[in-house]
Amino acid sequence: MSSDLLELGLGEFARRLRALAPEPLGAAAVAALHAHYQELRRWSPRLALIGPGTAQEVLARHYGESLAALPLLASLPPDAGPLVDVGSGAGFPGFVLAAARPDLAAVLIESRERKWAFLRAAARRAALPVRCLNARVALPLPRELPERIGCVTTRALKLPAPVLAALAERLAAGGRILLWVGAEDPELPPGLEVGGSVRLAGSANRRIVEVRPVR
Repeated sequence: MSSDLLELGLGEFARRLRALAPEPLGAAAVAALHAHYQELRRWSPRLALIGPGTAQEVLARHYGESLAALPLLASLPPDAGPLVDVGSGAGFPGFVLAAARPDLAAVLIESRERKWAFLRAAARRAALPVRCLNARVALPLPRELPERIGCVTTRALKLPAPVLAALAERLAAGGRILLWVGAEDPELPPGLEVGGSVRLAGSANRRIVEVRPVR
């Protein structure tokens, strides 16, 4: 994969990234994501972070699909609590959303130690104020997990209904869970329902669904 990930200067990276974003990205967010992309290129030869693809495919599939969640975060109360990304892997969507919305004080959770080390290295290079936890989200929930959460995101994992229920218990008022799914709605425990959704560009079925406590 590394041979396909071209070196992109900040200007070209910014042009491509902003074309994928559903809302304007500031210079600081673009710079942080460019630093992440550079770190992704550096680590890829020794760690399988993402599947193969050209630079533009990687930008669209991973950065673009992460940024697609921004409209669903727009109504999040400002004091709701941190964004918690479960199974962060290479940082999609958690790292990307943290760069675009640093006010959310994101927590990135990854169980595989080498990918957790990548996240820490990328956060240092980007000077991004995120917490990176090396933990597995299962029952009982990890003790390092925040007691009050504004938003939970997960793109690469299918969380069991009991885990979703436990995470939902920690949501602040107005909080939500964002899941990257296919055509079918996820299996949810009692007390949770699907609210809004965003269809992902370039796919007939894939979308992001917003899960909220039943009102």
